[in-house]
Amino acid sequence: PQHPSVPLANCWVDEDCPEGERGTQSHGVKTGQCVVFNETHRTCEIWSWCPVESGVVPSRPLLAQAQNFTLFIKNTVTFSKFNFSKSNALETWDPTYFKYCPYEPQLSPYCPVFRIGDLVAEAGGNFEDLALLGGSVGIRLHWDCDLDTGDSGCRTHYSFQLQERSYNFRTATYWWEQPGVEARTLLKLYGIRFDILVTGQAGKFGLIPMAVTLGTGAAWLGVVTFICDLLLLYVDREAHFYWRTKYEEAKAPKATANSVWSELTLASQAQLAKCLRQISAPAPTATAAGSQTQTPGWPGPSSDTHLPAHS
Repeated sequence: PQHPSVPLANCWVDEDCPEGERGTQSHGVKTGQCVVFNETHRTCEIWSWCPVESGVVPSRPLLAQAQNFTLFIKNTVTFSKFNFSKSNALETWDPTYFKYCPYEPQLSPYCPVFRIGDLVAEAGGNFEDLALLGGSVGIRLHWDCDLDTGDSGCRTHYSFQLQERSYNFRTATYWWEQPGVEARTLLKLYGIRFDILVTGQAGKFGLIPMAVTLGTGAAWLGVVTFICDLLLLYVDREAHFYWRTKYEEAKAPKATANSVWSELTLASQAQLAKCLRQISAPAPTATAAGSQTQTPGWPGPSSDTHLPAHS
């Protein structure tokens, strides 16, 4: 039978215990029977492991000695686009290097060996609390690489965050105690879990991407100018002012005294040239025998005018 403190465990008749039902805080599946728990309580019978799990909290830290343990994190990042790869650990032939080099951002940035006590403190937690009930710590490795400067411009940046102040999990070992009777040993384990997240970005100068970016920016600048003109010319309340400022009306120039005098001078010169051409035209000549052309106002050979005779 279930303990009376479990919600929906108390009953009076079998109908109060639906077969196959399982509550959120129940330790097993109801069999459909209402049985006697003690002299004052009747509870639903369940199908589960006996005895049920104990909820006793540890009274002393189980991980007290883990404060001086070290955690070695080795990571290799690859940027296939630039054909570049690098590790956060120093490439050395000394087999004892990583045994005595704790991580320090300035003095030993390529020694990814962390003391757990220092790591929990950087995450903002108290190691004594985590040593008692366990916990979860997040470790983030971020690569920020400037490949124009070569290998020296690509380094790992570490950050730590306390995610959970209590962490435990269960594991069990099963065996057959006797034919038809299965037994198990259930262990509830407390510990510190480390969740490692790796992110990164890399960049390198390229002429083609720069040209594309500049062209795109210039195109967007033209679009923005066009949209601003539309808003100011047709939407803004002061559109008439913008029209007068942007567009200037072209008018015919007014006539002045100098222009009138110039037109008269040109007309007189043209008339004078025409008269001179008429005066300088040659006199007509005879075109046939026996016929003559007489200039008006002058006597010709056939005229009746008598000329004086000389003796």
